[in-house]
Amino acid sequence: MSETFETIRYTADIVIVDTDRRVLLIERGWDPFAGRWALPGGHVDPGETSLAAAVRELEEETRVRVPAGNLRQIGVWDTPGRDPRGRYVTVAYLAVVPVGTPAAAGDDARTAGWWPLDALPSHLAFDHADILTAATHALGLAA
Repeated sequence: MSETFETIRYTADIVIVDTDRRVLLIERGWDPFAGRWALPGGHVDPGETSLAAAVRELEEETRVRVPAGNLRQIGVWDTPGRDPRGRYVTVAYLAVVPVGTPAAAGDDARTAGWWPLDALPSHLAFDHADILTAATHALGLAA
């Protein structure tokens, strides 16, 4: 019997919502989806947990620092085709921060900004609209 193995890349995405019901998004700096808005996130490094990657990626991309203990896992997204570069599996995390938490674009991001949950940009990158929906349900903010 022949076995086929698929290369799977492991990532973490972070939903940061402030107490004014706004979510922190980044504008992607390169493909795929260059110029589109997305959740902060990225690859889990060798020897790193997805939680540690979430903390690191959030700070690298937005300059926002949230302790690991303040992040809560909201799910795993692994649908084939969710990323045009190949098979990606992401663990998504959620945290609530105070209004006025400053954010600034870091590596991988053209800009970073706070968006009202009821006025998000259309066509978020990847399946980030689905992740945001799960996050708003977890917070009890779903319509």
